[in-house]
Amino acid sequence: MEIGVDTPEMASLASDDSPLSAAVSLRDRNTMAMVHDALRRKDVMLAYQPVVNATGDMRPAFYEGLIRVMDDTGRIIPAKDFIGSVETNETGRIIDCLALELGLAALAAAPDLRLSINMSARSIGYPRWKQTLDRGLADDPTLGERLILEITESSAMVMPDLVSVFMRDLQEHGIAFALDDFGAGYTAFRYLREFYFDMLKIDGQFIRGISEDTDNQVLTKALISIARQFDMFTVAESVETAEDARFLQAAGIDCMQGYFFGAPAVQPPWESAGADRKTA
Repeated sequence: MEIGVDTPEMASLASDDSPLSAAVSLRDRNTMAMVHDALRRKDVMLAYQPVVNATGDMRPAFYEGLIRVMDDTGRIIPAKDFIGSVETNETGRIIDCLALELGLAALAAAPDLRLSINMSARSIGYPRWKQTLDRGLADDPTLGERLILEITESSAMVMPDLVSVFMRDLQEHGIAFALDDFGAGYTAFRYLREFYFDMLKIDGQFIRGISEDTDNQVLTKALISIARQFDMFTVAESVETAEDARFLQAAGIDCMQGYFFGAPAVQPPWESAGADRKTA
C-alpha cells in the first residue's frame, strides 16, 4: 500500500500557533479541496501493481489495486499525496467505498484475476462500504474468493476487537485479509493470535536496500519467522533491485512487490497485449 504521512518530528514541530502548523493546515485544506473536486467529477481510478511469487517462474500471484484521483489539470495523483489528509474523515470512507467498487468491477470483468484492495479499519461499520460489498457478492458470490482486503497495521490497532469480528464474518465469504505495512511498529504481537489475517506485507522500510543492510536483514528474517509461526503468507513490499529480490528469495519470502517487478499501471496489465493473466 502506498501511504505517505507526516513524520512524528513534523507533527511535534507543528504546534497550533506555529508557522509550520499554518502551512500544514493550508496544505491539507488544498488537498481536501482537490480530492473533493475529483470525487465530484468522478475522476477516480485504480492503478494495478503485480505481487509476484518469489519461487518458480515469478508470475503474478495477485495484483494490488491502488486508488488514484485525477486533478483538474489531468494529473493522476497517487494515494500517498492525499490519504493522510482524508483518512480520518468521511472523505476517507468514500475513497474506501470507491476503491472497493472499482475492485469488484475489475474482478467481475476478469474471472481469473485475484486482486487486493486497501481499506481503513475506520470504514468498518460505514454503511455504504458494506452495501457496496453486499451488492458485488450478490451479483457474483465467487468474487469474495478472489478478493483480498488490505488493512494497515496502524489502522487495525485503532479498534482491534472490531477488526477481528469484521474479518471473521467476511472470511465466511472466502475473502482474504492482508496486514499491510507490517513491522511499522504499531501491532502488539499478542493481537496476531486474535486477528484473522491470511498474509503479512512487510513494510518497505525494511526491504529497500536489504541486500546491503545487515540490520534490516535480521529484522526481516524475524518478521518472516513470526508470520510462519502464525501460518501467514508473507509479502515483501518496495522491492526495487535484483539484489534485494535474491536476498528475499533466499530468506524464504513467499511473494514480492515493487518497482523491480512493475510500477502501478492504470491500464490493467492483464489486458495488455501478450500479458499473462494466470493468477494463483
